[in-house]
Amino acid sequence: MKTELILLRHGETEWNAKGLLQGHQDSPLSPEGVRQADALAARLVTVSFSALYCSDLGRAVQTARRIAARTGHDVRPDARLRERGLGVLEGLTREEASRRHPEVFGAYATNAPDFVVPGGESTSQRLGHAVECLGEVGTRHAGERVVVVMHGGVLSSFFRHSLGIPPATPRAFSVLNACWNQFDYHQGAFRLVTWGDITHLKELSADDSSAR
Repeated sequence: MKTELILLRHGETEWNAKGLLQGHQDSPLSPEGVRQADALAARLVTVSFSALYCSDLGRAVQTARRIAARTGHDVRPDARLRERGLGVLEGLTREEASRRHPEVFGAYATNAPDFVVPGGESTSQRLGHAVECLGEVGTRHAGERVVVVMHGGVLSSFFRHSLGIPPATPRAFSVLNACWNQFDYHQGAFRLVTWGDITHLKELSADDSSAR
């Protein structure tokens, strides 16, 4: 039996809005991020699902809790779903990171999967944790639908992993805040069904424009 995994990116954070690299450091959802999380919640009210998992980082937990407030599910945090730890680059803009840590940022920008940021981790290390967790969730909830709140970097790596795209390939796709992505899990493999769905946010934008 296949498991339907709905993988969501958390809502916009204050650091997202400022263009700061977050990694394992955290910032709360911005007002826009709260509205995005609520838009996800409103959509999920119409969908039957068995469980709600999330990264244990605050921005993912905050998004998941706003969903749970509408759907009634328990929130199940798991550290394996965290964003990649970016060590010395966390809390900096890309410009600041390239100026303060040019060699580190240069290596980070190449997308080399095994490059470990000082004080952080590599893309492959973080992806391994996420794949392990999602595989366990898929097995535990065989034949069911599950919602998981994650992070942009991990989702990007997981997308490449699932489609067999080399990890260092430059990203030619978007991973927007509060995007909706669906994968099916069956016999140990993940299959992409939907990627980057933001129809719930377009409705939010239409409401915003009419309010102005």
